[in-house]
Amino acid sequence: MPTQVKVPAAGESITSANVANWHKKDGDTVEKGDVLVTIETDKVSNELVADVGGLLKVLVKEGEEVAIGTVIAEIDESKAAASNETSSAPSEPKAAPAASEPATSAEGKVIEVKVPAAGESITSANVAAWRKRDGDSVSKGEVLVTLETDKVSTELESEESGVLEIIVPEGEEVSIGTVIARITVGATSAKATEKPAEKPAAAAETKAAPVESPKPAAAAEKAKPDFGALLASKEKVDLTPVSEGRTTRKKMSMLRRKIATHLVNAQQTAAILTTFNEADMSAVMNLRKEVQDEFIKKHGVKLGFMSFFVKAVVQALKDVPAVNAQIEGTDIVENHFYDVGVAIGTEKGLVVPVLRDCDEKGFAEIEKDILDYAGKARDGKMQIEDLQGGVFTISNGGTYGSLLSTPILNPPQSGILGMHTIQQRPVAVNGKVEIRPMMYLALSYDHRLVDGKEAVTFLIRIKDCIENPTRLLLEM
Repeated sequence: MPTQVKVPAAGESITSANVANWHKKDGDTVEKGDVLVTIETDKVSNELVADVGGLLKVLVKEGEEVAIGTVIAEIDESKAAASNETSSAPSEPKAAPAASEPATSAEGKVIEVKVPAAGESITSANVAAWRKRDGDSVSKGEVLVTLETDKVSTELESEESGVLEIIVPEGEEVSIGTVIARITVGATSAKATEKPAEKPAAAAETKAAPVESPKPAAAAEKAKPDFGALLASKEKVDLTPVSEGRTTRKKMSMLRRKIATHLVNAQQTAAILTTFNEADMSAVMNLRKEVQDEFIKKHGVKLGFMSFFVKAVVQALKDVPAVNAQIEGTDIVENHFYDVGVAIGTEKGLVVPVLRDCDEKGFAEIEKDILDYAGKARDGKMQIEDLQGGVFTISNGGTYGSLLSTPILNPPQSGILGMHTIQQRPVAVNGKVEIRPMMYLALSYDHRLVDGKEAVTFLIRIKDCIENPTRLLLEM
């Protein structure tokens, strides 16, 4: 009896899936472990592999939506066995293949380089940078290309050694599963096999045939590109934008386009309001100065300001739970966990990795997590899982010198805290004017869910925790 390939359960509330892409064709012989098909739900993408080897019979075509548990293909093991017996039986010797016929050995096998699935809701990727050139020899494990989606960047490595054939150039946006290159296994690059001895001979022939140099006017005429002829020809024209003095036009990256869409949607869907306050940073700065050396010796990281604000946010979320909630349709979803996002600026754009379970972590663990995320963001190693599931966000514009700002919400969250630069300013302390290190704080919130009283109370809780760090230890 053939082995059935069924759509597996993909989690709570998911009742159907889409057959996105068959990696094997109907009638193909497959081996155990081969990737058969990519299945997409409204949350995740999965690749199904063959449990047994045999002859594949596709029952459901690409693009069709089916229920969980549906049989989408069958694998007939008996036909594979019969095929193997036939191929192993002695037969008459075949004529030697012609030179133009492709080799059938493992050495001549061609491997396709495809854009891999990158997670929930990601349907396309941008070919950001090829690390190898067309026709180059590549080794197994070498990085071939960097792909960018609207959330993360990934590097694809070569599965085998051979010669690379690039199909999709840099800058192109392609769908998940698209073949962007091929590798001919065991082949040698033509560049490596060029005979240097032939070059002098060619040079001698060129020298032996004197050519009359063109006149200046003719040379100038020849240098002008004939754009009409180029457009009429079938050859691909490089239309990469070039700076023309006063302006330069370039294509937006996928990350930048996603950020733009996300920010516009946030302003259109939420009633964003911002409240302000200021915090005296003297206590935190004195505490850091006092314990910094011992903290580094014990934990291996510096004690920064961000860990204080993360712990202060956790305490404020506990005291004002309305901010730790979100709107879904006509429902209010209250969160009982404390995963805080920290905005990190990179050369490619803003990313917001999420610090998990901050209520259960100490200052050192939070600092280590932030340091780890900063390294990932810098190296382009951020994963989709690192950016999902936060309940609140902290944005520190003070690192760039911002004195005051109104941060934009990160939907579906209901609040975001803006930190700013620390300035020495005169303030009244016990009836006297003193110079203190002060920081403006800004809380943007969704007024549909959070009232002004709750927002102001939330920000004052943060101010109190920063000005009296012992409150963080006592959870007050």
